[in-house]
Amino acid sequence: MAQSVVTEERFAKGRTFDEYVRYAGTPENLAREAFGSYFPDGGAAGAPRKDNSAVFRERYARARLSDEQSAAIKWLVAQPGGPAKILVISEDWSSDCRRDLPALARLAEAGGLELRIFNRDGKKVLGTRRPDPTAAPDANHDLMLEFMNKKNGGEWASVPVAAVYTKDFRELCRYIEYPAMYSKDRIRSHQQAALPGETEAQAKERATREFAALQSSPFFDLWASAAITEILSELHARLTVGGK
Repeated sequence: MAQSVVTEERFAKGRTFDEYVRYAGTPENLAREAFGSYFPDGGAAGAPRKDNSAVFRERYARARLSDEQSAAIKWLVAQPGGPAKILVISEDWSSDCRRDLPALARLAEAGGLELRIFNRDGKKVLGTRRPDPTAAPDANHDLMLEFMNKKNGGEWASVPVAAVYTKDFRELCRYIEYPAMYSKDRIRSHQQAALPGETEAQAKERATREFAALQSSPFFDLWASAAITEILSELHARLTVGGK
C-alpha cells in the first residue's frame, strides 16, 4: 500500500473554515479559473470566478447538528482511537462543497476536531478525470489521487472529499461528493433531458434554473445533514466493528 501524503506537516498547511471562507472572496481565489457549468448561463472554462464567501457564511449560520448527531460525535471522540482531525478537499464553484462544507465545520466544532481545507486545483481547473501532479504543481492533485471517486467502472477527482483521522493520522473513514440518499446523477439526468419541443439551448437554460432552485430548497439542507449522519455511521462501524 502506497504511503499517504497526508502527514502532520501537510495537514497543518490547510485552511481552517474561517480562513477558507475569507479566502473564497480574495483576489487570489477569484483570479483562479472557474468551472464552466457553475455559471447561471452555462458559462465556459476561463470565465471569471464568482465570490461564494457569502454563500458559505449564510449556510454556516443556519447549519445545525441534530441533538443525536452532536451526541454521536462526542461519543465517538471519547472512544480509544476516536476521530480527531478532518481533512477536506474543496472547490467553491462546486454546489456539493457549498452544501456540505458548513455542515462539516459544525461537526468539527461539536466534536472538537481539527478541520483543515485544501483546494483541489491550482490556477487552472482540472480538465481530466484523473489528475497529474506534475502537470499542475500549484494544485493539490497528489492529495486528490488518494481519494478518487470510483464508480460506474471509472474514477473521478470529485469534490468535496472529507477524510476523518485519529490524532496520529490513521484514516478512519472518507466521504466523497454527496450522500447516498441524494440521487444526484438521476436528478441531473432528468433535469438535463430535453422536453418535447425544447431546443438544446432552452433545455440547458431550464436545467440550470431547476438545479439552482434545488440548491435553494430544503433538500440541500436535508442532504447536508445526511452527509453528517453518513460519516458518523461509518465512524461508528469502524470503531465498534473494525475494518475500513
